[in-house]
Amino acid sequence: MTATTSTPPAPAAPARPSAGARPARRPRKRPTVGPTIAWTYLVVIVLITVFPFYWMLRSALSNNFAMIANPSSPLPVGFTFGPFLRVLGLEDSKEAIAQGGSGATVQILHYLLNSVVYATVSTVLIVFFSLIAAYAFARLQWRGRELVFSLFLAALMVPGILTLLPNFVLIKELGLLNSFAGMILPGALFSAFNIFFLRQFMLGLSTEIEEAALLDGAGKLRILFTLTVPMTSGPIITLSILGFIGVWNDYFWPLLVTTDSSVQPLTLGLAVFKQSSPQTMPDWAGLMAATLVAALPMLILFMVFGKRIVNSIGFSGLK
Repeated sequence: MTATTSTPPAPAAPARPSAGARPARRPRKRPTVGPTIAWTYLVVIVLITVFPFYWMLRSALSNNFAMIANPSSPLPVGFTFGPFLRVLGLEDSKEAIAQGGSGATVQILHYLLNSVVYATVSTVLIVFFSLIAAYAFARLQWRGRELVFSLFLAALMVPGILTLLPNFVLIKELGLLNSFAGMILPGALFSAFNIFFLRQFMLGLSTEIEEAALLDGAGKLRILFTLTVPMTSGPIITLSILGFIGVWNDYFWPLLVTTDSSVQPLTLGLAVFKQSSPQTMPDWAGLMAATLVAALPMLILFMVFGKRIVNSIGFSGLK
């Protein structure tokens, strides 16, 4: 009698969907409360942030007469590019007065050049002196270093408004009123935040390369500019961009020390649009257009370098 062995049946092949059948959809996850609240909060914050820029653009594209008559309209009232033409000096006084402007003109390129000089020189000096001071606090060993650094940190708690009057008296006694030097020097030699920012980054850098350079006979200044500065390029660029934006938007200090339009920055040049026209109130449409023109370079700068700024704030040193 022979035994017969039975082979197990082969597994059935999965059924293929027919041509007209739709693939089964995966069940969607229901939104939870936490992410919903977070996204709602972010949307609200973005709208609150963007709304002033939208309202400036709406006002800049409006006829000044029509905007005064209908100030609550969400859209441009009497749509026109006249305010931008007045800012760029492409509209004569008669047309400006007809649209509610004062008829005054502003030398936009002149004030723009003054702002570029003021912001660029101030930023270079502030970052340079802050870099040297931060290197001295982070890398050099000298008596009283921690005490002096504590005094520097205490300066962070002093409101800037308290230093305006002493600085103004100093600039006046030095005879530097109505000059670029008078606007630049008080803030160029010392910045407690920049020194703290760069010092904290330098403390996280490796000292092996610097020690090897010292053994090869390199001096402190050579090490600073050939080794430390390249390794600290990220924070330096970040402080330069933030400092440039801050000086570009500065208004109160130039207002105190300058009365001559030959050195006044663009923030003061915009005041010409606050003059009242013969028929109506100040040229708010022209002022909003001029403000957008003044803010446009900073918006472009931040859009280009925004990611670098965010990454550099992480204080990431050598690994």
